[in-house]
Amino acid sequence: MVAVKTNERPGTRAVARYVRVSASKAREVLDLIRGESYGRAAEIAAFSERAVSDVIAKCLDSAVANAENNDGISAEELYVSACYADEGPTLKRWRPRARGRATRINKRTCHITIIVNRYDEATLEDLREREEARGRAGSSTHAAEARRQRVERSRAAAEEAAHDHEDGAEDALVDEVVDDKATETEAAADEPDADEATTDEVVEIDEVIADEVVEIDEVIEIDEVIADEVIEDAVDEPVADETTERTDADQSADEATEGTDADQSADDAQKEAN
Repeated sequence: MVAVKTNERPGTRAVARYVRVSASKAREVLDLIRGESYGRAAEIAAFSERAVSDVIAKCLDSAVANAENNDGISAEELYVSACYADEGPTLKRWRPRARGRATRINKRTCHITIIVNRYDEATLEDLREREEARGRAGSSTHAAEARRQRVERSRAAAEEAAHDHEDGAEDALVDEVVDDKATETEAAADEPDADEATTDEVVEIDEVIADEVVEIDEVIEIDEVIADEVIEDAVDEPVADETTERTDADQSADEATEGTDADQSADDAQKEAN
């Protein structure tokens, strides 16, 4: 007899990959829910003391949701036909030990697969008769109803969050528009004052420039007067010096001439006396 391959088993499946727990620990919980109805398997996973039971419960709900949405099978008619855990990659770490040694730490991972399938018609009739005899709904019905309520709450929360986000975005846009308008009005209100201040500054600058121009004109006039005086003095002084120098030279020349004349007359007198 040829066994059915793992990936060829009939039913609707869900896989949780790279779960940070060893495959042996996950198999302990999977062995409890194998072959159980959806309601019973959900109860076992909810009340199990193993930490991996939370991941298994989520994987079970995912498989049931796939069956309802993709295959159109009601959650009350499903059971866990197969479930198994395959080993995943091992994360290797090191721990220091004595005398400079090191010991390897293996952090195991696993891939959890849960396959749900629909009961056959005979089994479904038997289950319905039992529920009618008890006078209350079975565990699968309660689990399916609880899951639907959780789904509705999560969808409502997601819609509310999206609505709040849209409202927040709209409020932000309105606030930006209001702020822009307020800024424009303030700028428009401040513009006349700015113009007046600008005109005042221009008038003050023109007055300062006019004062500087007047001062420059006065300085130029004073400079011209001083220049004229300097030119006159410069013109007069050399002439006086030249005339004075010339008169002194003439007097010295005259004196020299007179001296020579006296000497000649003395010489002439002496010659005559001789």
